Amino acid sequence: MDTAHEETASALRYASNAVGSRPPLDHFSSTIFKNLRRIDQRKWAHAYLYGLLVTSGKKSVRRIASAISRDPSVAQSLRQFVSLSPWDFDEVMEELTHWVSDHRPDPVWSIGRTVLPKRGDQSVGVHRYFDPDSGRTLNCQLGLGSFLCVGPTQVPVDWCLHLPRAWTQDRERRGNARIPDSEPYRPGWAHALLLVDRLSTRTDCTSSVVLVDMSNEPDVWYLLHGLAKRRRDFVVAVPSHLAVLPVGEGVPAPVSARTLVSAQSTETDVVPLPDGRQRIAHLRTSLVHLPGSSQGRSSGPPYRLFTEVGPTRASGSLWLTSLAHRPLAEVGSIAALHTGTTAAIDCLKRDFGLLDYEGRSFPGWYHHMALISAAYTFRSLHGAITVPPRDTAQRVP
Repeated sequence: MDTAHEETASALRYASNAVGSRPPLDHFSSTIFKNLRRIDQRKWAHAYLYGLLVTSGKKSVRRIASAISRDPSVAQSLRQFVSLSPWDFDEVMEELTHWVSDHRPDPVWSIGRTVLPKRGDQSVGVHRYFDPDSGRTLNCQLGLGSFLCVGPTQVPVDWCLHLPRAWTQDRERRGNARIPDSEPYRPGWAHALLLVDRLSTRTDCTSSVVLVDMSNEPDVWYLLHGLAKRRRDFVVAVPSHLAVLPVGEGVPAPVSARTLVSAQSTETDVVPLPDGRQRIAHLRTSLVHLPGSSQGRSSGPPYRLFTEVGPTRASGSLWLTSLAHRPLAEVGSIAALHTGTTAAIDCLKRDFGLLDYEGRSFPGWYHHMALISAAYTFRSLHGAITVPPRDTAQRVP
């Protein structure tokens, strides 16, 4: 065994027996990465996972490598594993989904969006994008992730990278970034449906509610009808301009969602929060239909449109739900889970290297997302592991 492998193995043996690792990291790693076909792939997956958990600050490959070995060749091995090694993102995320499902997650599938700023124009999917949260136009990648909720904890179990048409229609770009021929352009709503479909195949839960913020998606109508066609209940933040039809007004004309809900009286309700607390919320709501594809007539069952009114009487996000006959407090509690999704993404950026991928390829991006998702899931569900002293981690037995 060469020096790099000896030192890496020494650090990983310590990680496997680390106090506070319940269940041990080696059992988690061997389960999540069991479908990687080669022994060296499984070894480097475990090494990278351990490095993500013990490396402080930026999670560059070089910093991760230095946490598990003094040999500089380890960084190249980890970089090759992430960017070039042929292993299947879907198989890893399927095992991660099963692991989380064993912890009895709540019946809510939350979908969140993340903006990943980038320099230059070579990273796969990078483009100019106006970010409504920051109010700036950024050079960035856009990712969508699906999250399962285990009590107050939300963990990522799948990801999609948005590829603008400038990437999908450029053969040279596709080749350089190793984008598969099977990967087409998809708008945001189509990515959300893809995530729902993949979770449906990985789990046996047919009653899960889809939660997603699509308030900046101009074609959200396609998502809503896609979820209805799949018989999936949903709580979706929608744009203010979404056309809706008030229930119980004969043959109503379509009106914007914001206009309709702003005209409603305010109700006060007690909304349960994910951490077990409760808060008083002031809500406005109305039952609506969605216009069909023919002459603006109503299509399908009634939905509930609602928004929370703040202290200044200004309305917040507009939510549309298929759970029209559930108590408003219950539906409001589901909508409140979206803040947990945002917090999970922020934690992935701050503590797990979501922003730190240095490669440029399509497979590499997905490999990176699988690895940081596994690290986040382990720490969220099983706690932190003990970081060995520097000399212990490097000692060769």
